[in-house]
Amino acid sequence: MARTRRPVVAGWFTDDTVPGAEFRLLGTRCTACASVFFPREDDWCRNPGCPGGGELAEVPLSPRGRVWSYTDGRYRPPAPYVSDPDEPWEPYTLVAVELAAEAMVVLGQAAPGVSTADLAVGTEVEVVPGVLNEDEEHTWTTWNWRPVAPERKEERS
Repeated sequence: MARTRRPVVAGWFTDDTVPGAEFRLLGTRCTACASVFFPREDDWCRNPGCPGGGELAEVPLSPRGRVWSYTDGRYRPPAPYVSDPDEPWEPYTLVAVELAAEAMVVLGQAAPGVSTADLAVGTEVEVVPGVLNEDEEHTWTTWNWRPVAPERKEERS
């Protein structure tokens, strides 16, 4: 039986099954003060300096940013992360990424195979679809950060 792909949190990122579509995190922007929120805010503007009267509109966030901070997780994380207590624990890499256009830092796991040795503060990274967990019925999707491949010299010429 094929598993159904389901986001861990609905509305936080685009559908990663749409052919040719760019995967993006989804936030909201206040039309009154231009503040951007992630996780998304759908009820009211959280900016205390907002003049009010605006609406919150969904916006895709920048697909790239720069590593602001990073660490390795050597403990079993809390829900919604799922891990089998009978299986050996595998450390994971957690990355805080600064999205300059939105003036915010977004936290997420690094893509599989990316360790702290692959990162440095200021490294350019991109958001990519990821899998958080699988059960008998579902593949639970999320987002990951991975370093952007450096451009080759001949591509820049």
